[in-house]
Amino acid sequence: MRFLLLIVVSLVFLEFTSSRLLGDDVGKWDRWEHSFTASDKTPESADVSVTLTSPSGKIFQRRTFWDGGRTWKVRFKPDEIGIWKFSTSSDAYYSGLSNQSGNFRCVQNTGQTIFQQHGPIEVSTNGRYLQHADGTPFFWLADTAWNGALLSDEKDWDSYLSDRQAKHFTAIQLVTTQWRTAYKNQEGQVAYEGREAIQIHPEFFKRLDARIDAVNQHNLLAAPVMLWALGDESYTPGKLPTDQAIKLAKYIEARYGGNDVLWFLGGDENYSGQRAEHWKAIGKAVFANRHHAPVTLHPQGMQWHFDSFTNEKWLDVLIYQSGHGDSDAALSWIHSGPPSKLWQNDPPRPIINSEPPYEGHIAYNSKKPHPAYNVRRAAYWSLLNAPTAGVSYGAHGVWSWETKPNTPQNHGGSGIANPWNEAINLPGSTDMGYLARLFTSLDWWKLRPANDVVKSPNGKQRPAEHISAARSDNGNLFVAYLPVGGEVVLDTSKIARVKNFFWFDPRTGKRNAADAKRPGQFQAPDQQDWVLVGEAN
Repeated sequence: MRFLLLIVVSLVFLEFTSSRLLGDDVGKWDRWEHSFTASDKTPESADVSVTLTSPSGKIFQRRTFWDGGRTWKVRFKPDEIGIWKFSTSSDAYYSGLSNQSGNFRCVQNTGQTIFQQHGPIEVSTNGRYLQHADGTPFFWLADTAWNGALLSDEKDWDSYLSDRQAKHFTAIQLVTTQWRTAYKNQEGQVAYEGREAIQIHPEFFKRLDARIDAVNQHNLLAAPVMLWALGDESYTPGKLPTDQAIKLAKYIEARYGGNDVLWFLGGDENYSGQRAEHWKAIGKAVFANRHHAPVTLHPQGMQWHFDSFTNEKWLDVLIYQSGHGDSDAALSWIHSGPPSKLWQNDPPRPIINSEPPYEGHIAYNSKKPHPAYNVRRAAYWSLLNAPTAGVSYGAHGVWSWETKPNTPQNHGGSGIANPWNEAINLPGSTDMGYLARLFTSLDWWKLRPANDVVKSPNGKQRPAEHISAARSDNGNLFVAYLPVGGEVVLDTSKIARVKNFFWFDPRTGKRNAADAKRPGQFQAPDQQDWVLVGEAN
């Protein structure tokens, strides 16, 4: 009896010891976090890396980040079930940080978010769109809340995210430091101080942790801008000296690399000349030769400076900003500009308009607020001018997180914005939900520009009346956007497998059968904007 009791006690002790050595279990694709305690004399700039080895022997490198006091942390998202090993290394010896090692166990994930079920976001194997780690296509429909994570409280942030989740948005664009429209966060904190030798403030980022975690918990991808570039150098991280910009970007990547993110390395920048070299150096230092979430650059309006970045392997996605104009030139740039002409260049990358006109924002040319129609028109054109990957939306008052009617800071020409909790109800946001429901009901990732299918109108119409069209390579799916209704005549020989057509109302989300007057000839229900969809069955 004593012998049996000894065996039981030994097994319990071994199980307890094993669990202590392994630490808490972490679900596949969940965030693993480990803390290290340094000696009192460790500088906050201590450069400590963690090497992680998967059960199958794959090697991953992660950086630690200083979390204040004597605490350093590492965050990582494991992608294999089994026992993982980790060990630390550093450029100099730091007691409590250097030469540390351990294990943890990755188990089956039982979480309910799309990221827990399908994995983090990556670029598809053909380079044309985003997908989850398990291969499930990810349709990018981002809302713009540049100031949201900085100026909101937790309750308001949750209310906002719940609204966007209900309207079928899939991502949130946000800024992670002080910038031209928010010199400080709601509590008066800044992400860093200084210029030639910056001091990073962990307390600022501890507050941001909860906001970015909440984004993911609402089934939304976080799209953080690491280094906004437009504005006075006193509050613009993108204008820090290159070495200090690298330091700040490394910190942000280390802190949020365990979340579900797509990185905007730079924001509102002209990526040409010497500025291009500045950003290449940052991108390589932060992302080259290591596993990371997809990375992009957010440029200034109606600019395309990506030719000099063609061979930058760390740059995964091409983001552009069509901007807030409404002139003929601005409209033509969206449907017939560089994205429509250069998408075939190698290597293939997803192409996304991350800043079409914001709803309610004063248009540059007419000086009138952009209505929902302008927003819809830009969104559908943007989805069809290159291989479909997604599009972003912005509401004036939400992007700058106004709490009362106000003109956003340093944006005098944009007009008075409504408070964010009113601006979330602008009709264009609901229209974006209809857009998402339409495209996610189709094999949208197979669409390629196909304006040659449209025989009439013949391309001589005004820029505002341009019909954009796309089809799948095998010809069994067709989508066309008619901004002013009317008649369209199609070359059905180029979509021979398409047999059934319907009209989609982008204002209500309703579908109606589309009957051809003659083969390939369709008349929209009225002179408003409509989407014509053709399928094989």
